[in-house]
Amino acid sequence: MENQFFVDSEYLTPEALAKKHRLETDPSSRKNHMEYLPGMEVIESDVCASVMAQMKSYDYSKYTIADVKAALAHDPCTIEDFKALLSPAAEPFLEQMAQRARLETSRHFGNTVYLFTPLYIANYCENYCVYCGFNCYNHINRMKLNMEQIEHEMKVIADSGMEEILILTGESRAQSDVKYIGEACKLARKYFRMVGLEIYPVNTDEYKYLHECGADYVTVFQETYDADKYETLHLLGHKRVWPYRFDAQERALRGGMRGVAFSALLGLSDFRKDALASALHVYYLQRKYPHAEMSLSCPRLRPIINNDKINPLDVGEKQLCQVLCAYRIFLPYVGITVSSRESAEFRNGIVKIAATKVSAGVSTGIGDHESKYTGKESDALQGDEQFEIDDNRSLDKMYKDIAEEGLQPVLNDYLYV
Repeated sequence: MENQFFVDSEYLTPEALAKKHRLETDPSSRKNHMEYLPGMEVIESDVCASVMAQMKSYDYSKYTIADVKAALAHDPCTIEDFKALLSPAAEPFLEQMAQRARLETSRHFGNTVYLFTPLYIANYCENYCVYCGFNCYNHINRMKLNMEQIEHEMKVIADSGMEEILILTGESRAQSDVKYIGEACKLARKYFRMVGLEIYPVNTDEYKYLHECGADYVTVFQETYDADKYETLHLLGHKRVWPYRFDAQERALRGGMRGVAFSALLGLSDFRKDALASALHVYYLQRKYPHAEMSLSCPRLRPIINNDKINPLDVGEKQLCQVLCAYRIFLPYVGITVSSRESAEFRNGIVKIAATKVSAGVSTGIGDHESKYTGKESDALQGDEQFEIDDNRSLDKMYKDIAEEGLQPVLNDYLYV
């Protein structure tokens, strides 16, 4: 990779610093973010055009109280209804939206809440995304676990009682190639009933290989659906190619994955438009692949190492709750995940309304589960975290808290036969 030497350099060279400055200040020095790079699969799909047409025409300021009331009265919820529920006009109706969302959640998911945990196996990255702690110019402790270390981490997690794991890497093919990730999936299948992946987007045949290795589903954050804003945030690397990232879930489904998950990182751009586009991405793919399981996440920006200015200040908990309730009303059958980026208090509340899945025992660092889960001091090297979490409850604590809310914690709902 052209910038591979950045990721594990202790200090940036003068040449690297000069290139970083050019990327930040001179758009002409950056590659066209809408053009595919060599080796990237292009698929023929009309989903992107449908989503972007709706997003670009969305003027949320035009929606009125009457539109919101009509949307809450409609069943099923139409695209126009959903647009009204995301608008500022719906903010005074948050309680009514929560009641409707709670009804839909109960109707389709009962009182269950699913639990999983992420496992970061590498934090090397070849992208320069200005908001991410893993970005290739950020001076952090880099680490890639070998298979023995991965299995040790998985055993520690499995011994806690967890049955679903989400495997993550930084976006570096050079350090974390598809075969490496596939071997990690094979190990995960020994310890867990459900195996998810949150890795760099790959081609259909590679998703097929990873599914054969044991992966059940794939999560991809589009980050923002605003392609112009995306260009200013992703300055270098394969992630810069906006359309290739957009089509990742469809390639995963074509590769045989059982499920896919979607998300925008709220706070990078206009959160109402990003929320609309995220849900419509699911909506249109549901109609092409009705057999697939689909889910939405709703993360907000969190602080990262070496950048204390990144905070979700423009998307408060009230706005986040509005988005989640609107998601549930518009997409009643879709799973909704709320991550440990949010507070314990918020997550305890939202699982009673709209969310169906939460993470527990979370670490976004590399190789530190034994120390975090058992309290034992470890001499092993550890890699730095991608971002700071807010809710650091263990699986046991999360399980008890959910049960005390009158809900049923679920560790697994799928058996291979």
